[in-house]
Amino acid sequence: MPPRQKKPADQAELFSASTAKEIQDILWKAADKLRGSIDAAQYKEFVLGLIFLKYVSDAFEERRTELAKELAEDGISEDQIGDFLEDRDEYTGAHVFWVPETARWSWIAAHAKAQGVGKLLDEAMDVIMRENAPLTGVLPKIFNQDRVDQKRLGELVDLISDARFGGSGDKPAQDLLGEVYEYFLGNFARAEGKRGGEFYTPSSVVRLIVEILEPYEGRVYDPACGSGGMFVQAAKFIEAHQGSKSNISVYGQELNERTWRLAKMNLAIHGIDGNLAARWGDTFADDKHADLKADFVMANPPFNIKDWARDETDPRWKYGVPPKNNANYAWLQHMISKLGEKGTAGIVLANGSMSSQASGEGEIRQALIEADLVACMVALPSQLFRTTQIPACLWFLSKDKSPQGARRLDDRRGKILFIDARAMGEMADRTERVFTETDLRKIADAYHAWRGTASAREAGLTYEDVPGFCYSADLEKVREHGYVLTPGRYVGAVAVEEEGAKVVAERISKLTEELYELFDKSAELEKSVREQLGRVDV
Repeated sequence: MPPRQKKPADQAELFSASTAKEIQDILWKAADKLRGSIDAAQYKEFVLGLIFLKYVSDAFEERRTELAKELAEDGISEDQIGDFLEDRDEYTGAHVFWVPETARWSWIAAHAKAQGVGKLLDEAMDVIMRENAPLTGVLPKIFNQDRVDQKRLGELVDLISDARFGGSGDKPAQDLLGEVYEYFLGNFARAEGKRGGEFYTPSSVVRLIVEILEPYEGRVYDPACGSGGMFVQAAKFIEAHQGSKSNISVYGQELNERTWRLAKMNLAIHGIDGNLAARWGDTFADDKHADLKADFVMANPPFNIKDWARDETDPRWKYGVPPKNNANYAWLQHMISKLGEKGTAGIVLANGSMSSQASGEGEIRQALIEADLVACMVALPSQLFRTTQIPACLWFLSKDKSPQGARRLDDRRGKILFIDARAMGEMADRTERVFTETDLRKIADAYHAWRGTASAREAGLTYEDVPGFCYSADLEKVREHGYVLTPGRYVGAVAVEEEGAKVVAERISKLTEELYELFDKSAELEKSVREQLGRVDV
């Protein structure tokens, strides 16, 4: 009898894994072994392409099993069931990609050793793109290359097969694979450092924007969408509030070709129908959604970019022409141009955008404030962004700060809410800070209480200024500060100062008591000495 083959260490680990996090860690470690045999620029596509292929295959197989069960319950014969199971419309009608037999993960895993895993993967990517128009030109065909370590690639395919993403309670395989995709995106961003910021925004920052904007329904737009994290979090927010992600229409644009592909796969893997245009492109030079008016704009555009497609005659520069050497105010004005009549926006920008006077930025900011477009400013803590050390803030813009009739919002015309969150968050490790659930709730609640939203009324929230944390300023106050929007100028630190004064007062009181005690002891000592001396005299 031939000796029994020992399973690779990763496979043995995988079978002992008991949580989704452990599975993710094992897969990441296995994928990382391929790094040296793949072009660094293609590595993300390579690994995430595999995860995506597993997703479309698992989603297809789940739909196939569900369909067979439905047909059997309807009394359809086995022969007829076989015909229905190969009917493309039964899948696409359920928003599931059609996966031909040779592109299904089970088929690839079964034939990988005989026919070559890289060859089968490239062919699978090709046929899936041909059979599904939304994926045309999106999937990577980079697996069948001489430099790719086919043995390790085969082991990774086996691991992904063995992970068995299905059968985890009520959570379908595609949801679990979506979590793996997000986990890998985050790891890639950390591994790539500064360049990782081009495609990834930390999830707690994205969640904060979404929690404040509350995009329950309508058009959602991101002009620098990266890998699509804003859209994914918006869909999760809606589902967490018992809504349907079909309630939002997603529009985005991305400059980098590879990142655009990642975003297309990310939306597909989360079941989001999104319009990211037919191809990538520069938002300033080639706006892919020129006529769009959005209900919500959410974005983390690149900070302080100096080389951008500037056209002084562009109609988007309604509040002033942005300077050549910094696109921050170009992004702000572009997003304002996309807002519908009651639209709102949440934008991550460098701290300098709140106070800069360079090259006309101060005048543009003044114009935005006087047009009553700024609703809220949030100062963020340091180390939220592993990919940059530039301090950041959040701008929240609104085209209509009135009560808006039936919505019964509080009238905030002529007012701006300032929130200082610099002391919030906790360190996830030595280099990265994250907002806790408590932090997210506190900041979002402050905004909703100030705006008087339906969620604030349901929770019984009322707004009050909190020294050191939040302050509602009228435009006159902002004018007094020279149109600078740094929250620290407005929220103050009264609570801290009062506490400091209290501590000092208590210390003085205690020292005074100790001094009096010393005086008393000194007097007693003096009396005792005099008595002793008196006895000696006698």
